Amino acid sequence: MERYKEIEKSIIKKFRKDIWSKFVKAVIEYELIQENDKLMVCISGGKDSFLLAKCIEELKRHGKFYFDAYYVCMNPGYNEENKNKILENAKILNINLQMFESDIFNIVEDIEKSPCYLCARMRRGCLYSKAQELGCNKIVLGHHFDDVIETSLLSMFYGAEIKTMMPKLHSENFKGLELIRPLYLVKEENIINWAKYNNLDFINCACKFTEKNSHEDISTSKRLEIKNLIKEMKKNNKNVDYNIFKAYDNVNMNCILGKKTDGNYESFLNDYQKK
Repeated sequence: MERYKEIEKSIIKKFRKDIWSKFVKAVIEYELIQENDKLMVCISGGKDSFLLAKCIEELKRHGKFYFDAYYVCMNPGYNEENKNKILENAKILNINLQMFESDIFNIVEDIEKSPCYLCARMRRGCLYSKAQELGCNKIVLGHHFDDVIETSLLSMFYGAEIKTMMPKLHSENFKGLELIRPLYLVKEENIINWAKYNNLDFINCACKFTEKNSHEDISTSKRLEIKNLIKEMKKNNKNVDYNIFKAYDNVNMNCILGKKTDGNYESFLNDYQKK
């Protein structure tokens, strides 16, 4: 059996419970993919997005309804080694990958304040434009369960705001486009285990900004700080990650000081006297 077929088999056999079932559950529970959708699956080159592509392929082959999918990688300025690694992995996994060029890394390279934020915004804009060019109605990203809870805590600890990464959302600037996250319920450790089991080696963050910073600088990032915090907390409560996730699906609106809806703030005092 060809290698890519063995890799595909591992998703629905060995990792059925931890990956495939969680992927399908998210698609169904959050109504992420509908009949006749045209998806643009975004591949960054990392383990998450490549696994996402294989799951989408599997769903397309054996799902109950028809939808179309394009597998796209935006090259924001990867060095040749990383670019070739992405193309090599696409070949190993038998993914019909389209790579298109942009100059984002060069643009943000000399930005001192929040280069990652600017880079992310520019990359998102390029992807939306590419999706429109392809005639797609949904952009598919590889964010997983750990991304969701880490982002939630980052918003709370450093943004003084309770909000989470949603499984899907409408684009504010590109009418008719949605962004969906089918790996929403899949834990990162299981994605790592899948990659190791299949002897797959993917790139990590490959931006020029990261490459020219020391390992010490990278290790003190806020996201890694949150990741380590959750890891420590799990030593005493193995379900703490799930509890964080579930808390955002179980908000007691009677016990919060205030809330914002579409940017408009409302204090609990507004309704307090009425009650």
